[in-house]
Amino acid sequence: MTVPLSILDLAHIGEGETARDSFDASVKMAQLAERWGYRRIWYAEHHNMPTIASSATSVLIAHVAAHTSSIRLGAGGIMLPNHSPLTIAEQFGTLATLHPGRIDLGLGRAPGSDQKTMRALRRDPSSADSFPQDVLELQGYLKGASRIPGVDAVPGKGTDVPLYILGSSLFGAKLAALLGLPYAFASHFAPQALEEAVTLYRREYQPSEQHPEPYVIAGVGVIAADTADEAAAMFEATKRSRVVQMVGRGRTFTEEEIDLLLDSPAGYQVLTMLKNTAVGTPAEVRDYLDRFTERAQADELIVVSSAPGRDAWLRSLELVAQVSDLVPA
Repeated sequence: MTVPLSILDLAHIGEGETARDSFDASVKMAQLAERWGYRRIWYAEHHNMPTIASSATSVLIAHVAAHTSSIRLGAGGIMLPNHSPLTIAEQFGTLATLHPGRIDLGLGRAPGSDQKTMRALRRDPSSADSFPQDVLELQGYLKGASRIPGVDAVPGKGTDVPLYILGSSLFGAKLAALLGLPYAFASHFAPQALEEAVTLYRREYQPSEQHPEPYVIAGVGVIAADTADEAAAMFEATKRSRVVQMVGRGRTFTEEEIDLLLDSPAGYQVLTMLKNTAVGTPAEVRDYLDRFTERAQADELIVVSSAPGRDAWLRSLELVAQVSDLVPA
């Protein structure tokens, strides 16, 4: 690989598991990823989702950081309209103070939930409109140059936690370019606008003191196995489970009914989300990632293991590391 590799850990709660099982698995993944040479692991803020345990994102980051020593950890991302910028500055300032040089803060403007959960979070539906101003306010707290006189983030002031703008559309690309911040595109589940968004970001980028050059992180799924047939079988299982999860809404289906779901318009939409997935032997996955890096104009890839089951996730990530010449931090 010609660019660094990182990991998006979805903090999945498997069938028959508890949130604690997910936390233990996240610690194990981070410890192994650190050994294998991955640059960073990010966790995403989601709410009211029974299969995702990363709702209290900063707390999970703190837990994993306490059980690792060098790998970077962060949010990919914090949904900033759910929070006050001061609160996030204090949380991530605390993390950066406890684990200097290891904490990232990716920021998104989506709710990370449905409409009812938004209300439970006390989120104003119009709060996303102030996202650019909120990013600047947050940045000011972390730099020690508060935009609100007399208000500082303690901890947080002067920690300069690195900020990343997350996106799956042109809005995030424009904002990241305007603010001179790195841009992370969610191409692992929203592939449609990848090339257009990255091209726009690079064309309109305004250099900043911290980031004189643009920097792009692109998300991509990976399923690596010892044989191509094994990887293909896992990808088929992933497609079937994903369509049941997202279209079936918890119902139980026969194999024939799942076939029909896959062939439906809703099934096609789910499968489109898996478009950017590298599947095959380690060498085949590496070749795919090299081609994807060029297509995405990426400076770094953040991979999501799309294989079914924890053991398969870890094996997939290990195989990718082995053929990508990663160097532990």
